[in-house]
Amino acid sequence: MPPRAADARRAAVLGKPIAHSLSPVLHRAAYDELGLADWSYERFEIDETGLPGFLEKLGPEWAGLSLTMPLKRAVIPLVDEISETAASVEAVNTVVFTEDGRRLGDNTDIPGMVAALREHGIEQVGSAAVLGAGATASSALAALARICTGEVVAYVRSQARAAEMRQWGERLDVEVRTADWADAAEALRAPLVIATTPAGATDGLAAAVPERPTTLFDVLYDPWPTELAARWSMFGGAVLSGLDLLVHQAVLQVEQMTGRAPAPLEAMRRAGEKALAGH
Repeated sequence: MPPRAADARRAAVLGKPIAHSLSPVLHRAAYDELGLADWSYERFEIDETGLPGFLEKLGPEWAGLSLTMPLKRAVIPLVDEISETAASVEAVNTVVFTEDGRRLGDNTDIPGMVAALREHGIEQVGSAAVLGAGATASSALAALARICTGEVVAYVRSQARAAEMRQWGERLDVEVRTADWADAAEALRAPLVIATTPAGATDGLAAAVPERPTTLFDVLYDPWPTELAARWSMFGGAVLSGLDLLVHQAVLQVEQMTGRAPAPLEAMRRAGEKALAGH
């Protein structure tokens, strides 16, 4: 059942830390563009221990929640149903409240990543490389399950992380081979490179960018560009940033929470760019 179309609806992003979140900027820009003057979108710093109590206090005016770390897994037992996409990576980043009070959990990061790639003309690749092995890397594998027809090589720093990535590959039906981070420069020759590492982690790879790079999807957006992304662009390669991912996953959240589609992608992107430029 879709969300109610009533006035004065509320939504928010939850997580810890949360002050840096761009979600309020993106969602409010969408509300402005859609003429939803009575809708509000806030941010709340909530950790795993505070999440159950926060959810219990929400009234019928609430339309939905965006969730960031560390809540994407913690929320799963607190919702009534989760989508297959969310279940595939054991992570919920979106909760929609239905008219009858049910809580529906979804993951818009995965289709958001696919949509961002599609916007840049990438519908399918024969192989890919993933840098890193954290939560975002598992979402990257789930996205690649939809567009990659061959092998994905994951470059990781430990045997434990390598085992995790291979397990995710089996679960998501992706052919995953793992390689040592020391050999990560080899990743840069793949048709599609997805960097899921923290700020600074790929700086040492910038010098290894090939003369004719293909496509780099670097999930960071602040600071931007990363050294790797700047070098990639300088050599003429296509670059997607974390803002591309953030905007596309937020578009899907807005559509689910408001029941209005399509959400205003370009207005949301402009708002995000303006907010980052103002840092």
